[in-house]
Amino acid sequence: MENSELKTGATVLKDQIEYQNGTIVSKQLIKKQNGNVTIFAFSKDENLSEHTSPFEAMVFIADGEMEIKIGGVPHTVKKDEMIMLPAGVPHGLVALTDAKMMLIMIKG
Repeated sequence: MENSELKTGATVLKDQIEYQNGTIVSKQLIKKQNGNVTIFAFSKDENLSEHTSPFEAMVFIADGEMEIKIGGVPHTVKKDEMIMLPAGVPHGLVALTDAKMMLIMIKG
């Protein structure tokens, strides 16, 4: 979704992206030089391998449940919960169920 396509008014996050069996779907909502906002739909057991980022980040789970490892420490994050990801710290995640999330990344 291009920034020009963003609509004003309230919306339900989990309704903005659909699951596709056996894969990860993403939709970038905002992309700026200093950060971005992206939503994802993960099929159960899909994952993002461990990596680092120069951005501070927040993950909000809109549907389902994920295990998010930060610096090797696993955290189970469920619907309506969020977790912070510090810049430069290795992190990765796996969908424990079908799951939808919003990732907000801000360059410090």
